[in-house]
Amino acid sequence: MRRYPVAALLVFLTVALVVVNGFAFWGDTFALWIDDAMQLSAGVAAVVCGVLVARRVRGHQRWWRELVAVGMAGWSLGQCAWSYYQLIDGRGLPSPSLADVGYLSFPVFALAALFVLARARVRPDRERFQPAQWTAHFGVAVVLDGLIVTGSLFILTWTAALGQLVRATAPDKLTWAVAISYPLSDLVIVVVAVLLVVFDRVDRPYRTNLLLAAVGIVALAASDSVFAYLVSIGAESMKPWSDGGFVLGPLFIAFALLVTPGQRRRDEAGSPGGVDWWQLALPYVPVTAVALLITAQLLAGAGPDGVEVFVGVLVVFLVLARQLLSLLDNRLLLRRVYDGQQQLTHQAYHDPLTGLANRALFADRLDRAVESTDRTLVLIFVDLDDFKEVNDRFGHAGGDVLLHAVAQRLLSCVRAGDTVARLGGDEFAILLEGELDAPQAVADRIQGVLRRPFAVHGTLVPVRASMGLVVPDPAEPLVTSDVLLGRADTSMYAGKRLGKDTTVVYRPSQDGPPDFPSALRRASGGIPEGFGLVFQPIVRLADEVPVAVEALARWSTRDGTVVSPETFVRSAESAGLGAELDALVLDLACREISEAGLDLTVHVNVCASRLGAAALEQSVGSALERYGLPASRLVVEITETVPVPDLAAGAAAIRRLQELGVRVALDDFGAGYSSLTVLHALPVDLIKLDRALTTGVQPERDAALCRSLVGLCADLELDVVAEGIETAEQASLVIAAGCTTAQGYLYGRPAPLSALRLPTIPAAAGRE
Repeated sequence: MRRYPVAALLVFLTVALVVVNGFAFWGDTFALWIDDAMQLSAGVAAVVCGVLVARRVRGHQRWWRELVAVGMAGWSLGQCAWSYYQLIDGRGLPSPSLADVGYLSFPVFALAALFVLARARVRPDRERFQPAQWTAHFGVAVVLDGLIVTGSLFILTWTAALGQLVRATAPDKLTWAVAISYPLSDLVIVVVAVLLVVFDRVDRPYRTNLLLAAVGIVALAASDSVFAYLVSIGAESMKPWSDGGFVLGPLFIAFALLVTPGQRRRDEAGSPGGVDWWQLALPYVPVTAVALLITAQLLAGAGPDGVEVFVGVLVVFLVLARQLLSLLDNRLLLRRVYDGQQQLTHQAYHDPLTGLANRALFADRLDRAVESTDRTLVLIFVDLDDFKEVNDRFGHAGGDVLLHAVAQRLLSCVRAGDTVARLGGDEFAILLEGELDAPQAVADRIQGVLRRPFAVHGTLVPVRASMGLVVPDPAEPLVTSDVLLGRADTSMYAGKRLGKDTTVVYRPSQDGPPDFPSALRRASGGIPEGFGLVFQPIVRLADEVPVAVEALARWSTRDGTVVSPETFVRSAESAGLGAELDALVLDLACREISEAGLDLTVHVNVCASRLGAAALEQSVGSALERYGLPASRLVVEITETVPVPDLAAGAAAIRRLQELGVRVALDDFGAGYSSLTVLHALPVDLIKLDRALTTGVQPERDAALCRSLVGLCADLELDVVAEGIETAEQASLVIAAGCTTAQGYLYGRPAPLSALRLPTIPAAAGRE
């Protein structure tokens, strides 16, 4: 920062010396000696600065300085020749001469240096230089702007002095070429320097170098123009004032060579670049000046000569080409804006992971399909079975790979006009519109392609899917997209209950959508149509002999559609019929286990919210008495879909049931609202460990937790049943933890009593 005040002071002193020397108080000859000495000193100073700094830098910073130093060395040699002819020889400067060779070498090397400096557009941190408002045609635009400015300035220069100079001092072709080389070379280099300054980023590392070099070049060109003008008017003497640019120009170039780009300021590093309005208007300023000049010539009766007309027509065509390029740029900009909007729209309605339609787009298309007059459509709901195991095994990255591959296979199973969407997680939906001969064939094809193993992180992973398929009746009134999605979801969960990897087809019944509360009311205390029980065995782990069964409710509509228990139980609870449903299940379970003649304990689920209600105790007593079932063979499982409302009242209700001889179990312990506090407050006889405690991804941790819980229950004299046992590994884990009884698909799936492999006279289980 200290060099700038020194440089400013040096410039001020140089300007003052030029002005004072211009008055020639000590005579014209001595003033010329001082003038030439100042010019030569400035030129040599620029050469020295360029050489010294070039030795300390590399790359573009070195190359452009070396080129400028060579150019200024030639210019200084030309100045030496000029001084010799002017001050020592006394004959005056011949034309052409060695001085012309030296002077004209500078524009050549300076122009090359500017292009090298212009190529240094890669920042020190390797960041690509990309102005925000430039288009793909910017390079062509800069060339056209340069040609327009050059042509316009040529006309102005030709009219002002160049034309008269060429006509007056051109006895032969060589002399004419030398005479015109000065203004033309100055014009080209000035235009290039100005364009580089105007169309550059403000925070560019070489900005200061470019500005100082441009000022020096313009100063040299200005003195050249003044000299040419004085020659053209036949001036007898030329004051040193006219040579001020020959002194200040090399001085500014020396400053440009000295400055080295430093680190960009942090507040400027992220500032956006752009093109200001005056940058866009630059080419048209000299064009306007040319138009005013020609208008003045026509008004004065001295029309433009042939050179002005020729170059003027060329400039007009260049301006037209520039306007055409602007139209192309505007069109390109509009296209990019449109493409950006399309991309944003696509992102708003598509899943980012799979590229499929998202829930919003699928809902919109399903609404339009339902509202159409044709309404020929098929809706398929797809849910991957046991997808959590993939995430647990391979992590979420592996799960994402699998979901993307599943999406591609689903797309291969449908037509181009059909819609495949990812609704979230591992749930997909497919909308088929138009004439479909066999929608079931599409579902079979989907299951076929999904059964082929998927490659996930180098491992083949089998995939199974449960699907619900809905074919709505076009004549069905008041059907909505939400109803169709609900039916598809219900059918899909029914498939999971049937054993997974299945397709359940839903067909609308004449009574409308499935309505379990209405069916329960119509039964008037009896068994609703399509309602029944299945039983899952609970086995003794020592010999895998069933010692009990759990009663599970099932319901299907008149058309055979199986409705998931979660669905119809929830609807019964919402309708206030939960107590009636519990009583119905209890009555059927006691009747069927009694009629089967099996000496097995039966487990029946009861919602925790009804614990303590008098109706529950009455239902239990009535069922046991009606079917002659011993109370010791009934276990009431408290299911915590909602928390126990009053632990004290619940504990009292459990004791009353135990007084009848009925045992009470706490279901799904370790999930829901179950906790040690509940276990301490409720005097239950048995707990059932939730399957989450036996199907985790950390066997050692799971085993330790199971051992702790089993040991705790043993201390409290509570029996334990491990739920959800599906593999031999899980069975080994609970056996090692100390469990004696278990339940799960490994020992039997839910089925009617007649379909279960139960011993005719099983061994007495005693307490489980």
